[in-house]
Amino acid sequence: MPPITRSSLLSLEEYAKQRKEFRAKVMAHKKNRMVHVGSNVTLFFEDELTIRYQIQEMLRIERTFEEEGIQDELDAYNPLIPDGSNLKATMMIEFEDPQVRKRELARLIGIEDRTYMQVDGFARVYAIADEDLQRENEQKTSSVHFLRFEFTPEMIAAFKAGAAVAIGIDHPNYQARVDEIAPQVQAALARDFA
Repeated sequence: MPPITRSSLLSLEEYAKQRKEFRAKVMAHKKNRMVHVGSNVTLFFEDELTIRYQIQEMLRIERTFEEEGIQDELDAYNPLIPDGSNLKATMMIEFEDPQVRKRELARLIGIEDRTYMQVDGFARVYAIADEDLQRENEQKTSSVHFLRFEFTPEMIAAFKAGAAVAIGIDHPNYQARVDEIAPQVQAALARDFA
């Protein structure tokens, strides 16, 4: 998927006019790009449309209309768009109670590196996490991580052909596995490969 460019973004005024319809389109699109892995982790798989929405929303919220600010948002978000041989996801670790969240994030240091996808018949593909910046310290991990899963051409062919795709986490303090993602999710993610 090509990166989003300044010229392809809507102005703040034009986005304000189209926001309601665009948001509805993106929310419907996202439904087939989300996978719950256990009870506390959700992966939201990104693509050009989800990232375009994120950029437009950030520009709207921050009232950014100057070229430098727009370019900063493009530079921050464009790396989250899959580029042919991979899938990219935002990982959300969710615990409703703040005390439980604090305790669990301390127990889950390194969870992002123990998250994997597996195309049936192939080895696990572990996430390459947080390439933008460090999101954990010695005390705890972050509740948000950015993941990239790199696939071989053979894995991609099998993925596109409908081979079962699993997603799991094998962290010592959090083990969960979805043995086969839903067909509509797999179809949506297969379109992310070049």
